[in-house]
Amino acid sequence: MALNTVANVALRAVPGAFVLNSGISKLGMDEGTASYLQAEAAKGVPALANLEAAQFGKLLTYGEIAVGATLLLPFVPNRIAGLALGAFSAGMMSVYFRDDSKTEDDGIRPSGEGIALAKDSWLSAIAIALLTGGAKRAKKRKKK
Repeated sequence: MALNTVANVALRAVPGAFVLNSGISKLGMDEGTASYLQAEAAKGVPALANLEAAQFGKLLTYGEIAVGATLLLPFVPNRIAGLALGAFSAGMMSVYFRDDSKTEDDGIRPSGEGIALAKDSWLSAIAIALLTGGAKRAKKRKKK
């Protein structure tokens, strides 16, 4: 479903602009930054350690740009946008939950080092809203 309600605009435009900006800001990142981000990401998704830092940097950059654009493009259905955002946020949440330094001893509450990633949990909530909200509206239309 395309952007057609104030709720959809809010659910898609805010995170879309944020993620797109994050990707654009990574264009041309240096090898050191790419290495650092790769090491962080590999804590949540160990297979990412097998890439070269430059490859990972491009993957992350273009992935963020693609997710942000998917959210902002009005002709992309909510479910597709929700899937893209869900995959992206799942990667960040896997880093959060698999890196003991990011959480308190209970493994859930964020430590000082984990606050930034914990705040990104809102992206997961938005992805769920996009995935489930469109299904309800489609069912209502079919009943009419």
